[in-house]
Amino acid sequence: MEWKLELVVVPVSDVDRAKAFYIENAGFNLDVDHRAGEDFRVVQLTPPGSACSIAVMRNSEASGSLQGLQLVVTDIDAARAQLAQRGVAVSDVFHFDAGGQVPGPDPERRSYGSFLAFSDPDGNGWLVQEVKRADPEIPA
Repeated sequence: MEWKLELVVVPVSDVDRAKAFYIENAGFNLDVDHRAGEDFRVVQLTPPGSACSIAVMRNSEASGSLQGLQLVVTDIDAARAQLAQRGVAVSDVFHFDAGGQVPGPDPERRSYGSFLAFSDPDGNGWLVQEVKRADPEIPA
């Protein structure tokens, strides 16, 4: 039996603001914007090329509490440039060495070695990780 993660709920304080950020700044695609009454609304968005989507839902008490969501790209520098161009406050590229975070990409540009970070307007935290799918040791 396959178990696939296809949707992650992201708690936000303002659904319209989050929707605009994820579409205009992060470049996600809008899948669904559904209301069921005054108090229930689901906005589902998907990063380009992803099999997993997010649903931004109003939850003021939990907004900003989701940390460590991770996106995978093949070119961390291009991803950073795209996010910055779209107005996202994005970190510089970094990697880990000797148990700590170090500025710059992984010196050998190994898959799973280079990262950047950004947050949505509520403070939900994202990491972007470089994975070179063309590497022979990395399954596609």
